[in-house]
Amino acid sequence: MNKDLHGYVENETRCLMEAPSCCREAREAAQAWLDAAGTAGEKEALRKYLVELEEDITPVEGLIAFAGSKDGIDFFGKETTDRILQHAREIQESGAKYCDCSACAAAEAILSRKEELLGS
Repeated sequence: MNKDLHGYVENETRCLMEAPSCCREAREAAQAWLDAAGTAGEKEALRKYLVELEEDITPVEGLIAFAGSKDGIDFFGKETTDRILQHAREIQESGAKYCDCSACAAAEAILSRKEELLGS
């Protein structure tokens, strides 16, 4: 992987890991990739990391469905749920494919370079 691409993914990875909405599994896969950088295990750690990101990134439709459900209201609370739903519908109308929380935004940025990453 070239230095610029690695720097880009490393920066987005650190943003992902700092995001309050980042799940434990994504944080662990991210750390495993960072720890494997420059080693023989880097490519495999990268593959696992990308799979985890694909599993965790939330499509905007999924965010709307969850936030509008009883579980979503129980999780976020009614007032926060109303704000999330309004925002999610706005970004959906503007063409967003995924949730734009900091974890999903970092995951989307990394995944947008997946082919380049796997080809390197």
